[in-house]
Amino acid sequence: KRLKQTGTGKLKRMRSNKSHILNKKTTKRKRRLRQPELVSKSDEKRMHKILPYGS
Repeated sequence: KRLKQTGTGKLKRMRSNKSHILNKKTTKRKRRLRQPELVSKSDEKRMHKILPYGS
């Protein structure tokens, strides 16, 4: 459950660095870390191969 597929077939993932040591990170940075990010094109092909259910 670490990836979600969009309607067009791209893969979304959550960003890292959002679990602890948050006091030194700016509010703007933490806000950006909340947003999901698309998996990069180079990794996307590999992820589709290893995902079950014909993703």
